[in-house]
Amino acid sequence: KIAPALASGCTVVLKPAELTPLSAQWLGRAAVEAGFPAGVLNIVPGFGVDAGAALVGHPGVNKIAFTGSPATGRSIMRAASENITKISLELGGKSPCIVFADADLDSAVRQTASGAFFNAGQVCSAATRVIVHDSIHDAFVERLTTRAKGLRLGEVFDAGTSFGPLISQKQMDRVLNYVDIGRSQGATATLGGRRADRRGFYVEPTILTDVNEDMTVAREEIFGPVLSVLRFTEERQAIALANGTDYSLAAALWTRDVDRAHRVADQIDAGTVWINTYGPTDTRLPWGGMGGESGIGRDLGRGAIENYTEQKSVWLQYRALAEG
Repeated sequence: KIAPALASGCTVVLKPAELTPLSAQWLGRAAVEAGFPAGVLNIVPGFGVDAGAALVGHPGVNKIAFTGSPATGRSIMRAASENITKISLELGGKSPCIVFADADLDSAVRQTASGAFFNAGQVCSAATRVIVHDSIHDAFVERLTTRAKGLRLGEVFDAGTSFGPLISQKQMDRVLNYVDIGRSQGATATLGGRRADRRGFYVEPTILTDVNEDMTVAREEIFGPVLSVLRFTEERQAIALANGTDYSLAAALWTRDVDRAHRVADQIDAGTVWINTYGPTDTRLPWGGMGGESGIGRDLGRGAIENYTEQKSVWLQYRALAEG
C-alpha cells in the first residue's frame, strides 16, 4: 500500500498492527536513511481503539487503506462514513483448491501443502480448503499427510524451518478451538490438531478430513496451519463448494484439461485464480477480493494507483483564448 501511495504523490501514515510494530519501525528507519523528506512516510504504532480510530475518524485523512479482519473492516467502514472518506479493504480469505481426477497429484499435494502451512497459515490467501475428486481423495490425503509430517516447526530464522509459531497465545487458542469445533461437527484430524510440544505458540500442521460445506471449519477463516479436505464428484458440485463461503480473495484448481481449466476459473468467485499452481503474485497485476468478507478495492497493478488518485475533467474553450 505504501509504494503506490507514494508513487501517486501522497503522504502516508502507517499504523501497523499492535502485535507487529517492529518491522514497520525498521521500514520507517530505512525511509529516513534513504532520504525521504520529513512527513512523507510516518509510522504511528498503537492500538486500534486509540491510534487506529483517531486516524480513521480524522477529517484530514483523504484515503484509508486497510488490511486485516472483516470485523475491523466493518468498523472502519462505519467510521469512514462520518467524513465520507474513500476506503479500500483487503480482508479475509477461505481459499478453495479444486483437485480434479486428472490432476498432477504430486504437484497439487506439494503446492496445497505450501499454500496451507506457509507462515503457519497466517496468510489471507492461505490454501485452507482443498476440494478433491472422490476417485483420488484417499490417495491425495495419504500423500498430503506424508508431506505435512515432514514439515519442521522452529525458529523462523533457521534455514531448515518450514514454519514458525502463531503470533500470540490468543491466536493459538483460537486455532485450537476451531479444530475442536471441527471434531465436534464430525471432522477427523488425520494429522495434528494439537499444540506442538515445544516452547512458544506452535500448532502442529493439521489436516481435517470428512469435512462438508456446512461445517464451521469449511466456512470461517481460521488463520492457522489447518487445512480442510472436502470431496466432490461432479464439476458443478466443485464450483458450488468453492463459492460456498462469504470470501472471494483467491482460489486454485488442478487439471490437465485446458477447456475445463478456463471454464472453471471463469465461474469461481475470486479476485485471483491459479491454475496448476498456487501463490505467485506480481506487482503489475491487481490483488483483492470480489466483495463480501474479502473486502473491496484492489492492491497492486493499475488499480493500486487508482486507489490513491482522483480523476478530474478540465474543459477549455479555445475561442475565448484566441479572442483574448
